Amino acid sequence: MINSSDTSSQKKNSAVSLFFEGAKDTFPLVVGAIPFGIIFGALADTAGLSFGAAMGMSLFVFAGSSQFVAMGLAASGTPWPMIVVTTFVVNLRHLLYSATMMPFYKNLPHAWKMVLAFGLTDETFAVAVTRYGKHDGVTGKHYYNLGSMVFMYLNWNLCTLIGLTAGKTFPEISRWGLDFAMPATFIGIVIPYLVSKPMWAAVVTAGTVSILAHGLQHKLGLMAAALAGVMAGVVCEKLFSDKKKER
Repeated sequence: MINSSDTSSQKKNSAVSLFFEGAKDTFPLVVGAIPFGIIFGALADTAGLSFGAAMGMSLFVFAGSSQFVAMGLAASGTPWPMIVVTTFVVNLRHLLYSATMMPFYKNLPHAWKMVLAFGLTDETFAVAVTRYGKHDGVTGKHYYNLGSMVFMYLNWNLCTLIGLTAGKTFPEISRWGLDFAMPATFIGIVIPYLVSKPMWAAVVTAGTVSILAHGLQHKLGLMAAALAGVMAGVVCEKLFSDKKKER
C-alpha cells in the first residue's frame, strides 16, 4: 500500500514543482528589477546603442549593473579596454558566487553547469543559495535554481524591450525616478547576509569609498569601492581569525 504522505512528498519534490517554487521565491526580487530593466532600455537609445545592440546585451550578457556601466562608458567615448576592465571589476563578485555554489553544482552534467552559471545573477544567487542550504533531503534543487534563473531572464529581456519601445514613446521616462528600485533591491539582498564583522567591514568600506570616489572619471569610483571592500573584508577576516588562534 502506498503511503499518502510519501506520495505528497514526491509530488512536492518533483522537477516541475521545484522549478515553479524557484520562480515564486524570486518574484519579490523580480519586482525590484522591473524598473531597472525598463530604464536600461529607455536609456540605450540616448547612449547611442541600437535596438539590436541593447537587446543583444540583455540576451547574451544578462548582467544589469555591467550593462549600465558599459552603456555609460560607451556613451562618454571611453576606450574599449577601459570598458572591459571596468565591467570585469564590477563583475568580480560573481567569482565569490561561483565559489559558493560550486559544492552544489559539482555533480551536475556540464550542460547544467553552463546554463546555471550563465544565469547566476545577484537575485538568483540570493534565493538559490538559501534553498540549497536547507538540509531537508530534497533532491533536484537545480530545478529550483533553474526556475529562478528563467524567471529573471525572461523578466529582464521583456523589460529591456519595453524600455526600448517606451523610450521612444515617452522620451522623459528616464526622469520618472524608476531607478530607485534596483538599489533598494540590492540592499534587501545584502542585508540578510551580513552576519559577521568581516562582512560588515566590506560593505561599509565599499559604500563609503563609492560615495567619496563617485566623481572619478570612467566609473573608477566603482572599481575603487569594490577593491576597497574586498580588502577590508579580507583584512578583517584575518584579524579575527588570528585572535581566535591566540585564544
